[in-house]
Amino acid sequence: MRVAYLDCFSGLSGDMFLGALLDAGLEPADLEGALAKLPLEGCVLRYHRVHRGPLAAMRVEVEISGPQPARRGAEIFDLLEQSGLPDSVVAKSKAVFRRLVAAEAKVHGAAPEEVHLHEAGAADALIDVVGTVSGLERLGVEALWVSPLPCPRGWVAGRHGPIPLPAPAVLELLTGVPLYGVDEEGELVTPTGAALAVALAAGFGPAPFMRLLRVGYGAGARELRHPNVLRLLVGEAAAAAGRATGEGPDRSPQPGAVAVLEASIDDMSGEFYPHLAERLRELGAYDVYWTAIQMKKGRPGVLLTALVPPALVDRAAQLLLAESTTLGLRWRLEHRLLAPRDWLTVQVGGQEIRVKYSTWCLPGLERPAQQLAPEYEDCRRVARETGLPLKEVYFLAEQEARRRLAYPTPPP
Repeated sequence: MRVAYLDCFSGLSGDMFLGALLDAGLEPADLEGALAKLPLEGCVLRYHRVHRGPLAAMRVEVEISGPQPARRGAEIFDLLEQSGLPDSVVAKSKAVFRRLVAAEAKVHGAAPEEVHLHEAGAADALIDVVGTVSGLERLGVEALWVSPLPCPRGWVAGRHGPIPLPAPAVLELLTGVPLYGVDEEGELVTPTGAALAVALAAGFGPAPFMRLLRVGYGAGARELRHPNVLRLLVGEAAAAAGRATGEGPDRSPQPGAVAVLEASIDDMSGEFYPHLAERLRELGAYDVYWTAIQMKKGRPGVLLTALVPPALVDRAAQLLLAESTTLGLRWRLEHRLLAPRDWLTVQVGGQEIRVKYSTWCLPGLERPAQQLAPEYEDCRRVARETGLPLKEVYFLAEQEARRRLAYPTPPP
C-alpha cells in the first residue's frame, strides 16, 4: 500500500502541500489537467524552485487577475459536482470544504449556510484543495499521516481586524490533533492547510512504518529563521520483509488506520443493539460490539463501540445517532497492523468449507507465523447437513487446510 507522511516542522498550507507533491514526483501536466476542470477564470498557477535556508524546494503561487465572486459552501459544492472531476476527488474535496466552513461558522457564531469564502480566498482555496486531493491520487497515496503541528504566536490581518495566532478557525479545525508551541511569530498553519490535514489524514503522530520511495519539499512564502518548507515522505507500507529485499511477495503485517466510535448508553432496549450492529456492518464497519459499564448514579449501561474505515466516520456517526438513544458520541483514529490473509476451500463430508489463513513475517522470528480458521457458518451448515458434531466438522476442516498449506500440526 502506498502511504505518505507530512512532516510539518514549519507548518502547513495549501500551496506548500502542492509544492511538496510536485517535488515528490507529481507531473505538472497532471496537476494542471485536474485544475483545468474547475470553472475558474483569471487564475494562473505558477511554480518554480527556490531555496528556503539551505534547502531547495518547490514554490507554488496562484496568480488571480480577474474578479472572483465570494462563494458559500453550497456554491463550492455545486462547482465541484459540475466540474467533471473524478467522483473520489469531488468527495474528498467536499469533505475538506465541509470542515473549513463548519470551523468558520463556529468561530463567527453563524450558521454554516451563511458562511462564505471571500473572493480571491475562495478561488485560491479551491485550487489548493482540488490540486492536493488530485495530486495524492495521482501519486497513488492510499493513506496519509501527519506530524504534530506547530503553534506560533502573533497576529494576522483579517477582514474585520487583527486575529490572534493560531487563527481561531485553525484551532477549531485542529481540535483533537496533537499540537506543540514554538517561539515563532507569524502564521504557520493556514485554515486551508488545517482543513486538508484533518479531512485527509488517517492519523497524526510519528511517521508510519514504510519503505521510503521519494521525498518532496514545498516552500512557504516567507523566509524564517529555519527552513520554511513542508516535507512530504512517500513510501510503501510495511516492506520490511519480502519486497524490501526483492525476495517474493511482502508477507509482513500492513499498517493502517481505523476509526473508533464510542457511545455510552443507559436507556436503550437490548432488542435494538443487534439491529444497530447489523446496520453498521452493512455500512462497512469492521466490527461492532458492546461492553457492560457503570454510569453515573450507579446505573448499569452499555459502551457501544464501532470500528469503521476513516472515510466512513461521518456516515457511521449519523447512523449511530439515528438508530440509538444516545445524544452524542466520541471518535478517534488509531493505528492498526493487518496480517495478510487469503482463503482456500476444503471438503468435509463431500461439502465445501471456506478456510481463512494467514502467513506473515516479522524481524526476529525464526519462521513465519501462521494462523488459520474455518468459516463458522460453513461449518455449521455442513454439521446440519451431515449430522456430524460441529466441533468435529471444524476439526476436520482445520486438519485438511493444514495438510493443503503444509502447516505444522500444533501440539496438543
